[in-house]
Amino acid sequence: MTGEELFGQVLDFVLFLLPILITVFLVVFLLNYWAGYLKNRFLSEQKYALLRIIPPRDVFKSPAAMELFINALHQVGGDPNPVEKYWKGGARPWFSLEIASNGGDVGFYIWTRQNMSEYLQTQIYAQYPGIEVAEVEDYVDGVDLGSGKYDLWGAELTLTEPDPVPIMTYIDYGLDKTATEEEQKIDPITPTLEFLGSIKPGEFAWIQIIVRAHKKEDKDPKSWFGKTDLWKDDAKKLIQKIREESLVELDTGTGKTKAPLATKGQMEKISAIERSISKLPFDAGIRCLYIAEKDAFNKTNVGGMVGSFKQYSSSALNGFKPKIKTSFDWWEDLFGKKLAALKKDLPEAYKKRDYFSRTVLGKKRKYFILNSEELATIFHFPGGVAQTPSLQRVQSKRSEAPPDLPI
Repeated sequence: MTGEELFGQVLDFVLFLLPILITVFLVVFLLNYWAGYLKNRFLSEQKYALLRIIPPRDVFKSPAAMELFINALHQVGGDPNPVEKYWKGGARPWFSLEIASNGGDVGFYIWTRQNMSEYLQTQIYAQYPGIEVAEVEDYVDGVDLGSGKYDLWGAELTLTEPDPVPIMTYIDYGLDKTATEEEQKIDPITPTLEFLGSIKPGEFAWIQIIVRAHKKEDKDPKSWFGKTDLWKDDAKKLIQKIREESLVELDTGTGKTKAPLATKGQMEKISAIERSISKLPFDAGIRCLYIAEKDAFNKTNVGGMVGSFKQYSSSALNGFKPKIKTSFDWWEDLFGKKLAALKKDLPEAYKKRDYFSRTVLGKKRKYFILNSEELATIFHFPGGVAQTPSLQRVQSKRSEAPPDLPI
């Protein structure tokens, strides 16, 4: 067979396949476009509820109670089946855990789809019988950014290390030991609440933690169509890397060999990663906003907002840092276009509680993964160790949940 004949056969084969490949590409493209359209329509038709949670004056439970509640959010995080996805536009639900200070009035909030509100209330009462939960108007609506009266600073956080490496959690702070006397406890959420409690009238400081159940949906690099969970895969690689770094060369007398001789820090890091991936994981995004009337805007509170996450960081483990923020060096934003775009986008995204489907500066937001233990650390109801006077608490204990909630 001559070269020209071989080329002709290859060309004929390519021309034969081309219409098939184009058809497959168009079908996949149109299906995804259609699914996106249906999803947007489905979400626009949903009703949402904002719940304000008022904790009891005395919370004797550890953050493990909040971890159990957060686990319940994972159970309602199922993906729609193909019929729901391509016919009804169903989308995996997400939730927003919020701690907000409006002029110093500090409150805990949970945002959810309306049809899940009663279920969430039931789960909260199950863990905290003396608590009060009420559906309230959105506090965001109380600030009219279009009036020109306000200035704002905003940021979205990311992790300082790979996702499988955990942050400092309530277990690291000893809060899993319920027998500890209240005055001896060190609760990492206390600095956050103290900062929020220092906010003055005319100022607003909001923290938003958006979560949805993490699923095994990453493309498996070893398979054409297989799925894997890169969070767990990366954790195993990190553990293997630490173990390899712990190997030391020993002379046995009959020859040289390598043996593991891990340091205490290496052993603790491996243990922390293994504990981390044993908990239920959530896709997560954290957003912070500080808003104030222009003549009351206090730049010190910007540092206070970022600093309120420092206690979760460790040089040996993970931590938080701003990834997207409304503050730039002069050479990063010569014409102020980024600043203007972010000052518009961040409050809009906050109000819509949108993270997983919204772009920022033309790029898709990249979420990270936190497990239920980590989320319960940065969002839980403190005991008496937190003395923030402007944190509203229930004045008297309630013996049971309202009887009209579903069981």
